[in-house]
Amino acid sequence: QVQLVESGEGLVQAGGPLGLSCAAPRIIGLLNVMGWYRQAPGKQRELVATITRGRSTNYADSEKGRFTISRDNAKNTVYLQMNSLKPEDTAVYYCNANLVGRPQEYWGQGTQVTVSS
Repeated sequence: QVQLVESGEGLVQAGGPLGLSCAAPRIIGLLNVMGWYRQAPGKQRELVATITRGRSTNYADSEKGRFTISRDNAKNTVYLQMNSLKPEDTAVYYCNANLVGRPQEYWGQGTQVTVSS
């Protein structure tokens, strides 16, 4: 079982920045791919960005150049720095991770990001 604890929920004006973090404080094993997904009201959950243990990254096209995903393997933590936020970035953001050698995925509880115009 992997518990993912997100932080960084907030309300920000369009054009502003916001940072999210997600930690796995108690795990047995090594975290493999970690990522962020989001779900806006009435829409399906979608990929924001992922990062491998070796720090290879993948971004959704709409986030390229605005968002940066990073991780600290020693702290079992993944970060998402969001810049130039737009109202359409408003959503609940979910952290996602799996363990090396195991297919099961784990999800955080979600954190609300609201961008006002």
